[in-house]
Amino acid sequence: MGKRVYDFMRWRKPAAAVSIVLLLAAIAALVLNGLKFGLDFTGGTQIEVGYEQAPGIEDVRKQLVDAGYEGASVVRFGSDSEILIKLPPAVAEAQTQISARDEEATQSIGDELVTMLEQASPGDVTLRRVEMVGPQIGEELRDDGGLGMLFALVVVMAYVALRFQYKFSFGAVAALAHDVIIVLGFFALFKLDFDLTVLAAVLAVIGYSLNDTIVVADRIRENFRKVRKAEPDEIINISISQTLGRTFMTSFTTLLVLWALQFFGGELIHNFSLALIVGVVVGTYSSVYVAANVLMAMNITKEDLMPPVKEGSELEEEMP
Repeated sequence: MGKRVYDFMRWRKPAAAVSIVLLLAAIAALVLNGLKFGLDFTGGTQIEVGYEQAPGIEDVRKQLVDAGYEGASVVRFGSDSEILIKLPPAVAEAQTQISARDEEATQSIGDELVTMLEQASPGDVTLRRVEMVGPQIGEELRDDGGLGMLFALVVVMAYVALRFQYKFSFGAVAALAHDVIIVLGFFALFKLDFDLTVLAAVLAVIGYSLNDTIVVADRIRENFRKVRKAEPDEIINISISQTLGRTFMTSFTTLLVLWALQFFGGELIHNFSLALIVGVVVGTYSSVYVAANVLMAMNITKEDLMPPVKEGSELEEEMP
């Protein structure tokens, strides 16, 4: 074979135990904490302000809390002197005493907030824009996002079943569901904002994990047909070992880019890059152990993957 073969399947039971623990922890976090949906899903008011001198983010947050804007999100937007403030609907309405869905109220919130920030700032504060995201739009985005993820999993299952074999489709979908649940559980556990950028990251994780799983599955199918005298676990070990270099280099280079985004990309894409980092790490693990574990549990055999023999070709195959 020309390459060293690692006995991955030797650790498949401990790996399965680790996966179960991670999934249970993620599900518990989702049930107990729930996802902390951002304004994209809940609705609310977004206010962009410009400072004459770059302020400290923590200073702005403290000013908002002191003024009664509890739960406000503050991030840099573009340059260091541009700040984007996101107010949940309840906070905005409490400050204006009228519905934050009204256009007048939306502008009033922006004016009042800028006046308050100016009083605590040494320089001028300018209102760049103020806009409202309605709760109905937020609910539609949340529902459509959830349906999008379910649709992606169904399409993946059908594609893998058609390209390989139905046992592979169960393994691929199990790996994808494993990755998605753990990423969502991570955000629920640490109460991080879940917005449209994070949803995009979760969908990207599905694509990344699927690509990795299909590369391994393709090699498993090829080796089941080529390697005549070997048990299923040995063939899976050979296949994973052959793709290990490619898997490691792809994950490593992807993580390098994501770490750069995490530290230098700004706060607006902080959670996006974080979701991808968690997803790439978990996805690399699942393509090795979760998908292969499912194949072993479903007793994959050489007969499952041998191409159908055409009529009249049996004698030809027996000839030396």
